[in-house]
Amino acid sequence: MQKETEIKLRASRETLLALRDHPLLKKRNKSGWSRHELFNQYYDTAERALAQARVALRLRRDGEQFIQTLKSRGQSVAGLSERNEWDWYLDKAKLDTKKLDDDCWPASLAELDKKSLKPIFTTDFVREKAEIAWGRGKTKVVIEAALDLGQVKAGKQSEEICELELELRQGDPEALLELAAELAADLPLMPCDISKAERGYRLHDADGYNLQLPAPALDATMPLDDAVVALGWQLLGNSQRLAEQYRFNGRWKLLSDWLQQLIELRALLGSLGQAAPRASSRELRELLDALIQDWRPRVEAGQDDEGVRKAAPVQFAEELGQTRWGLLSLKASLWLLQRSWTEGRSARGDRQGAAELGKWLLHLLAEEAKALQLPRYQQQPEDLAEQSPRMERLLVWLHLARSVLELPEVDRLYGELAKLHELARQPIDEQALEMRVEQAHLVWTLKAWKQLEK
Repeated sequence: MQKETEIKLRASRETLLALRDHPLLKKRNKSGWSRHELFNQYYDTAERALAQARVALRLRRDGEQFIQTLKSRGQSVAGLSERNEWDWYLDKAKLDTKKLDDDCWPASLAELDKKSLKPIFTTDFVREKAEIAWGRGKTKVVIEAALDLGQVKAGKQSEEICELELELRQGDPEALLELAAELAADLPLMPCDISKAERGYRLHDADGYNLQLPAPALDATMPLDDAVVALGWQLLGNSQRLAEQYRFNGRWKLLSDWLQQLIELRALLGSLGQAAPRASSRELRELLDALIQDWRPRVEAGQDDEGVRKAAPVQFAEELGQTRWGLLSLKASLWLLQRSWTEGRSARGDRQGAAELGKWLLHLLAEEAKALQLPRYQQQPEDLAEQSPRMERLLVWLHLARSVLELPEVDRLYGELAKLHELARQPIDEQALEMRVEQAHLVWTLKAWKQLEK
């Protein structure tokens, strides 16, 4: 068994051509490019038992060589994945189920009749690969860069494979993100948290791709810095999975949900005070602001305008043809992996970062609630929109971390404040102003809100 650490980046055909001759890869290419035609047959049962157990079984032909591979899903977030992999070199193109013993086979499949395994889909592609030397100080790093172009086929359905795959051969996983970020500054590359096997299964079941990552396990006593990592990965990973699925099927709600992840990530960055000095997140905030500024008006207009909804897939494809979405994803991944906000912060910032999440969060929410001054907006509802960023900072924590709060009816607080925020974003007319006044009063009278304002 070996552990595979890699990042997949979706690209266009034009980008693949440009990557082959990119100055950065040319300078560090130590092996030259080699070309391989890879033919891959994936196996599962009719009930997709392997997919449910989060493993993929493949038989590959590379020239005259046949390789049987079993991969576990492992950890995969924001495009960077780690998984266990078992390879067996065979003499012929026939699955050898005897290799699938207890050393690699999931315990959940112990009762499965391996004779029921059958071909499900293929992923056939041409791979051009090279070894890239990526120095990190005195640490030696070797990365295999692979340019993959081909197709996934399941029955009569197919989808193009066009991606850059960076696999760590030696060194620190951060190097994968550093190399990817430098390339993404010049070329449109989209971190893609979906394997070739998952694409094959998705062709069988378009809704089978799991969009939401598991919610992180938060604890009231965990340090704030650890909570930032957990929540940041969740928001970033969700945004990438939603972008991938919207690109695939164009369903409007996916675009709306994608934007919401960006809004929440932006609010998270803006809520951390001295625990994350503004200079440490400036580049990410600027990239997020640009995306939100462009896409929020479209999504809001599309709620009631079918024409806007129909035009959005083409506009999103144009977005993916630019560099900013991929660059944001990779820069944010590096920021989280390296905990960049902790570098050079003040002693007070260090104390805040080490503070228990439950205590820090209660203090933050109390400060934001008092600063919101809800009674004022019961008298001046026309000005409520100016408090949208503050409400978003409250909402992101109430949404993702309310389980650690000791407040009465905290779920109701989140729901009612979300309604107020939605009203604050709507165009102003007499009815809207009346609704703002009523909702602001309702939030202000909630037990949880009163406790925060004490």
